[in-house]
Amino acid sequence: MFTFARHSHLMKEKVVIPGSPKAWLLAMRPKTLSGAAVPVMIALALSYATTGAAQFKALPAALCVLFALIMQIDANFVNDYFDFMRGNDDDMRLGPRRACAQGWISPRAMLRAIVLTTLVACAVGLPLVMYAGMWTLGVGALCVLFCFLYTTSLSYLGLGDVLVLVFFGVVPVCVTFYILTGCVTAEAVVASLSCGLVIDTLLLVNNYRDIDNDAAAGKKTLVVRLGHRFGRMAYLVSGLSAVALGSAFVYYGHVWAAVLPLVYAVLHVAAYRSMVRINKGKALNMVLGTTARNMFFYGILVSVGFLLG
Repeated sequence: MFTFARHSHLMKEKVVIPGSPKAWLLAMRPKTLSGAAVPVMIALALSYATTGAAQFKALPAALCVLFALIMQIDANFVNDYFDFMRGNDDDMRLGPRRACAQGWISPRAMLRAIVLTTLVACAVGLPLVMYAGMWTLGVGALCVLFCFLYTTSLSYLGLGDVLVLVFFGVVPVCVTFYILTGCVTAEAVVASLSCGLVIDTLLLVNNYRDIDNDAAAGKKTLVVRLGHRFGRMAYLVSGLSAVALGSAFVYYGHVWAAVLPLVYAVLHVAAYRSMVRINKGKALNMVLGTTARNMFFYGILVSVGFLLG
């Protein structure tokens, strides 16, 4: 039975032809794109609610969405390449398979793809200068810089959660909102922090699953430093804190943006219970998938809440 199982596994691996469109699609990690889409989605909805349909700027809004998605793909390529070069994506990996490690994409081809996606992201973001000024160049440069620094060094120092809060919360929400409205309001800041906390739950469950492998690789995530119990509680508290923080939307007149995410809170608690029950191993990938779904659902709920308000 072991021989048959191993043979079946190898046959499944052969389904992905190296260098094929399917191989590149898997390398892009489509399921992770919601992490880039949610902050911009929330910012667009709040901007629309603030300015109204007549003054909403569709073209810069579309450019913000494209920039965020391309940068996420770029970050995935960077992560795939550099983790492979470090030898982290071996057979002990519990998460989804990576393109370079599986031989689907050669390291040289991946490096070329990184250069290409970085240039395309810069080309897409450049026109935003016309809408918000030269300072957007600096923001774009920081996004590109930390895209590389996260995988190559900062995630190994336990700074991943801080970077998620900044670059998947504060930066995309507040900058997008500013580009579309010309200002940054208190509710935009609240929305950015809440969004960052929700997206961090995805990183927390990922690091919780990989705690043993990360420790062996010298990757000092917060979960590695503080242990399983901290990882579980941080996951629960991060999602619920986002909803609690969002209750401030009532003060700014966005009642539905505060009320609708209560549905997310229920789903998040259910995911936490699954996390506690499973505790470790590849089965946590199910919780990872549920968390990604909940995260996207949160973005929809808050966005609809702003539009209803």
